[in-house]
Amino acid sequence: MRHDPYAHCPRLPEEGEIDPRSVFLEQAPGAQSLFCLTDPVELEIGPGRGWFTIERLQYAPSVRVLGVEVRRKWATIVDERLKKRGLGTRGRVFADDIRLVLPRFAARSLSVAYVHFPDPWWKKRHNKRLVVGQELLVELSRVLVPGGELLIQTDVFERADEYERIVGESGLFLPIEQTARVLDHPYGARSPRERKAMENGLPVARLRYKNVGAQP
Repeated sequence: MRHDPYAHCPRLPEEGEIDPRSVFLEQAPGAQSLFCLTDPVELEIGPGRGWFTIERLQYAPSVRVLGVEVRRKWATIVDERLKKRGLGTRGRVFADDIRLVLPRFAARSLSVAYVHFPDPWWKKRHNKRLVVGQELLVELSRVLVPGGELLIQTDVFERADEYERIVGESGLFLPIEQTARVLDHPYGARSPRERKAMENGLPVARLRYKNVGAQP
């Protein structure tokens, strides 16, 4: 039998409601003084190799970031990397499918959601695999606080057009600035693909919104 090196990958609870804030207490029992249990958490969907999360935590010492990564290998590596860098009490990555776990997240438990360069599938038969769609937006609006932020980035401008259309039709999010498309964002971190595009002088489409669909 082949050994599975990632059988121990970090996973979110399989049943019941998930409060993103509670996962950080598991890393630092009794450390409630580190943060307020009612403070929302930031979510990165598909953190990959984790450098955005690491830079974000270093840039904003009061922030906590939870990553949901479908690839077990990278969820395991990045979660361990965060611990080794002393960031494990504020950053966690779990090997799960965001489409399955997000509906179980507690309402109004997130302050920001990041979606970096999603949906690398171009053929029509792969449309069912796309992450960004109405179902995801409905759940993001529910779990984000009123006024909570959503950032979507892509270097495929046809996809940016489609995301902008989908978000606009949802009625759940409005641009933070005059338009959804912004030249840059204020989060003090870069995903590897974003950084590479910038170094090569390639344009990146950034869409930044605030949540208006959450009920008070």
